[in-house]
Amino acid sequence: MVTNKHSDKNLFIILFLNAIYPLSPSLKNYLVQHIKSCSFEKNQLISKAGEICNRLYLIKKGLVRGYFVSEGLEITTWLDSENEVFTSITGFFRNEPSQENIQSLENTYCDYLEYEDYKYCLNHFPEMRHINRILLEEYYILAEHRVYLARIPNARKRLAYFMGNIKPQIVERIPRKHLASYLAIRPETLSRLMKEIN
Repeated sequence: MVTNKHSDKNLFIILFLNAIYPLSPSLKNYLVQHIKSCSFEKNQLISKAGEICNRLYLIKKGLVRGYFVSEGLEITTWLDSENEVFTSITGFFRNEPSQENIQSLENTYCDYLEYEDYKYCLNHFPEMRHINRILLEEYYILAEHRVYLARIPNARKRLAYFMGNIKPQIVERIPRKHLASYLAIRPETLSRLMKEIN
């Protein structure tokens, strides 16, 4: 990971948060001082299972996945791209070792806030509590979509649901093996279904 500490580079997340709920000048000033920017090379491991992830990232540009390993197979559990927030939920919010790995699938550029700074914002700036609630609502909506997707028994319908409801704009950017894993479809089945669509 390459980190950039220059505050003039850390405005993206402030614009993102301000669009969710207006930030006070004091919160903006705090964030300018504490947000950092970083970048990850394609296929770089951002956080490893068993480690504690204490950073909340916002993707400015790039693509990231979460996955775990079962019987030697990598199982992709989520995919995030531009203007989305990611972290290890257990690592960040519970200070516990993560059960999953996080990996960049493209050269990825992020802003991030460390847990102690995030907690300080929640305790000292009321608008950050509003933002936290809205972000949690968004997370639960996405989690509901993933749960629904996982229970669609037909591979073709799972792919159609993903392309129609979740992330149609990034389908072509996701390596096929990771998309197949995420959709619980065999790679050859996904390849055939994608040809039918195109």
